[in-house]
Amino acid sequence: MKKKATIYRMVTPDHLCPWGLKAMDILKRNDFEIEDHHLESQEANQRYKDENGYSETPQIFIEGERIGGYDDLREHLGMEPEETEGKTYQPVIAIFAVTFLMAITTTLAMTGGLEILRIAELFIAFSMCVLAITKLQDLSSFSTMFLNYDLLARKFVPYAYVYPFVEAGAGILMIAGLFTWVAAPAALFIATIGAISVFKAVYIDKRELECACTGGGSGVPLGFTSLTENLMMMAMAIWMMVKAL
Repeated sequence: MKKKATIYRMVTPDHLCPWGLKAMDILKRNDFEIEDHHLESQEANQRYKDENGYSETPQIFIEGERIGGYDDLREHLGMEPEETEGKTYQPVIAIFAVTFLMAITTTLAMTGGLEILRIAELFIAFSMCVLAITKLQDLSSFSTMFLNYDLLARKFVPYAYVYPFVEAGAGILMIAGLFTWVAAPAALFIATIGAISVFKAVYIDKRELECACTGGGSGVPLGFTSLTENLMMMAMAIWMMVKAL
């Protein structure tokens, strides 16, 4: 026999509570029989909370026992809490995983095979472009975070605003192998400054900072991943120059 769950959630013409929808989804996936109560206005939602002493909606009950809100439901069912803040490598993993698959499929489409060197070239170039996009979508936040550790930006603040454009431009040109003697030195320059800056901040000064590599406020810790990203860009730039000789 199915267990019975009751949920009180906000459903109005202008607002459909996302936490309520997520709670409904979890209950359905766990095979609960759901009694769904809609709070159909802001006033009704506030009145329900005030009358019952709750700080939030949705409110979930299972077999008459109050569980609480969305996070409480996850805990009750033995699920891990959703990551909403704090340190995370998820943005970097997502970018590198997708750009790696893009590099593989692009190489396959262009050559009919899996040429390892071309995959590596495209992987780094695609990664540079996507990482630049994450910075350019909020240039102000990126520059503020970048100034926490980049040695050149601290001496010359406009560099913090120029960096993403150089990264994007170099990546775009490297994809097609165009203007190598412009793109590769530019990439080598910013990557070398970046690697030195990260190494000093993390391994010499022992500072705990967030990396600006995926834009401002991403929660990615500054450290080995950030250093590796810069070293990969340096290797790519050197390889492209050697290849062009």
